Amino acid sequence: MTRVLLLGGTTEAATLARHLAAKGVDAIYSYAGRTDNPADQPLPTRTGGFGGAEGLVRYLKEAGISHVVDATHPFAAGMSRNAIAACTETGLPLCALERAPWTPDDADDWIEVPDIAGAIAALPEEPSRIFLAIGRQNLAPFTAKPWHQYVLRVVDPPQGR
Repeated sequence: MTRVLLLGGTTEAATLARHLAAKGVDAIYSYAGRTDNPADQPLPTRTGGFGGAEGLVRYLKEAGISHVVDATHPFAAGMSRNAIAACTETGLPLCALERAPWTPDDADDWIEVPDIAGAIAALPEEPSRIFLAIGRQNLAPFTAKPWHQYVLRVVDPPQGR
């Protein structure tokens, strides 16, 4: 029997959930629990972590999962690592759905950095308007440079604001 665990939280995962539901596939949509009001899905949902790779292995066995689809956000690298480890241990097939990366065009003025610390280091010293599309969990380090005006792209508003 096929039973899919869809690790979601992205637009692409929601689209896949609609397709799975339309085809009558037995599937469970899993949210990380990072947003206050997650969108309704056409599949049964669960919210929250699994307790690392070991907890995910336990869940896969208890829920009778036969296939795992990782359609998490690109910043959810820890969940993706746990899915790989759990599927390796259980022998379940894992499919990773990845978004195409943003690609700059001639009008863009991007600075590529390896991580959050690199982004902060790359900020100019003069006050500037800075666009951040990094999720609210990673905002605190930017308080080191409070003279900037930050424009945030987040699902939920930052706490304390």
